[in-house]
Amino acid sequence: MDPAEIGADTAGDAYLPHSGNGGYLTVSNALTLKYRIARNRLDGVAELRLRASRRLAQFSLDLVGLTASRVRVDGRKAEFRQSQGKLRITPVRPIEPGSTVGVIVEYGGAPRPRRTRWGTIGWEELDDGVLVASQPSGAPTWFPCNDHPADKASYRLRFETDAAYTVVANGELVEHRIVGGQGIWTYEQREPTSSYLLMLQVGRYTRRSLAFDGAECAVFFPRALEREVRADFADLPRMLEVFEERFGPYPFERYAVVVTDDELEIPLEAQGLAVFGSNHVDGEGGEERLIAHELAHQWFGNSVGVARWQDIWLNEGFCCYAEWLWSDAAGQASADELARHHHAVLAQLPADLLIGDPGPSYMFDDRLYKRGALTLHALRHELGDVAFFDLLREWTATKRHGSATTAEFIDLADARTHRDLGEFFESWLYHPALPPLPAPVPAPGEIRGAPGASRGRR
Repeated sequence: MDPAEIGADTAGDAYLPHSGNGGYLTVSNALTLKYRIARNRLDGVAELRLRASRRLAQFSLDLVGLTASRVRVDGRKAEFRQSQGKLRITPVRPIEPGSTVGVIVEYGGAPRPRRTRWGTIGWEELDDGVLVASQPSGAPTWFPCNDHPADKASYRLRFETDAAYTVVANGELVEHRIVGGQGIWTYEQREPTSSYLLMLQVGRYTRRSLAFDGAECAVFFPRALEREVRADFADLPRMLEVFEERFGPYPFERYAVVVTDDELEIPLEAQGLAVFGSNHVDGEGGEERLIAHELAHQWFGNSVGVARWQDIWLNEGFCCYAEWLWSDAAGQASADELARHHHAVLAQLPADLLIGDPGPSYMFDDRLYKRGALTLHALRHELGDVAFFDLLREWTATKRHGSATTAEFIDLADARTHRDLGEFFESWLYHPALPPLPAPVPAPGEIRGAPGASRGRR
């Protein structure tokens, strides 16, 4: 076999060198899964459509802790082997560059989370149900994929389990029926989605709809938490209005929130979804900033995703700043007051982190979140409100449902403002010393000159 025709076992990401694969991109992935809760047994069939970027006599998929039993490529049985989290597939004939092939993988086993430097991630059994939280490399713990954020595909999930449980997943619920004591749930996620943003929640949940202007919104929760959930998520529709004014139209057709009966360390976002632990609801809005943060991820991280993990501040820094914008709009502490508070806190901490290249161990360091938000607040001072929020809306529009890098954001900022902002971004993103903040905004609160909310979808 010509080595040049073997797809790489990595997507080439410096932060996760063992994740993702080279030589192709995923077009779609249809998953048919059957799960036995009592035994923690998952049996699945994944039907992928892959588009080759070069000639492939062999290629690989990510699959961790589960065993493939049969593989077919364009309907023909293919040779395969598994080791070290990779499913290496040899089709009968090489795949020609530019062509699209169908790959069917039958697999199964007892799914479990994988251990990483960021803790255990992926498939997780709860006290009574399942939670899947895959950022950044947990998706292969439950389905074969090209696990890199720049590989975005449409998904269809058919999930069968005990009828007593509610299943929540990404996209539109197109079918739910009960057959022989088993619940069958089918979801379609049509917008391009990174594998780590595909989420699955299985539990005994009650569903409540919210008046989410122009989009469907539902909250799923244990019945015992209904009072707290209703109170804490009551402002979610207003958050949508505020963020549409700041960031542009909501990029999806629906948004769902799941509150588990279990306590979780942190809430987590997915495409059109977010999950919170029971410890994140108290009926008094104690974690309101986190609700705002996860909603903002639908623009920053989900619709506009990162092309490489090095640029994670484009997700987390932007969503942290969204927390401050919501506080301002809700009549609480202004964005400027919060920026100055967190600047003072960061000034007392070690200045050894480059926001534009934090390294894999510090991808999710709180200092990255806060300094990323401060970078945006300083940029807002630099440009003025109208130009700053015009820039954010253009960013979410031009990169809608795509992937982006920090360099592309800087280029857009330069082009949009007709200025060279290289020195500004260099000091904030690529030097460890914390730059000073400009003088306070004269009248923090309302965005001066920002247009009204746009209600368009998709």
